[in-house]
Amino acid sequence: MKSLTIKGSKRESVGKKATKALRNAGEVPCVVYGGKEAVHFHAPEISFKNLVYTPDVHTVNLELNDGTTLNAVLQDIQFHPVTDAILHMDFYQFEEDQPITMEIPVETEGIPKGVKNGGVLRFNLRRLYVRGLAKNLPDTILVNITKLKIGNKLYVTDATSEDYKILHPDNTVICQVRTSRNVAAIGVDEDDEEEGTEGGAEEAKSEE
Repeated sequence: MKSLTIKGSKRESVGKKATKALRNAGEVPCVVYGGKEAVHFHAPEISFKNLVYTPDVHTVNLELNDGTTLNAVLQDIQFHPVTDAILHMDFYQFEEDQPITMEIPVETEGIPKGVKNGGVLRFNLRRLYVRGLAKNLPDTILVNITKLKIGNKLYVTDATSEDYKILHPDNTVICQVRTSRNVAAIGVDEDDEEEGTEGGAEEAKSEE
């Protein structure tokens, strides 16, 4: 999984007055949990642009002004209700040999058979919670949906990997091909269409 480097400074004070001053200066107050003690720091809001305002997921390499370096993942973020400015961020520290939990985007490849026959692809989940070592976690979870016919569903068990553990029940649906109004009106699916074609050919021969 990709990692972003964020440079920050340790906070000398965590009081409300100091926090307000940081925000007025365009800085975001943050805290890192998971170590022996919480680490409070701040960094320019623009530093988090590629971490927050993106569909991609990343781990974070924090470099602080006192020489401290930490591997972390974003745990929580608070936005201003009116301006959407970042008010506060929580991170969780991890070691390279320590499993972490991340929410990974799902990416599909192929066009389902059911869609080619007039069905509609519907997503139940666009992201999956998985757990594993950061070095083994993918940027996206790729699933092939080519074989899905109308009425078929793709479950999380179809996205399993030795590199990580999916934290959803096995019967959780990622996506499915549903009948569209047009297909429902004429009552045709893939199997019916094939059988109808063969049957029509035999009937034509018998008439001859």
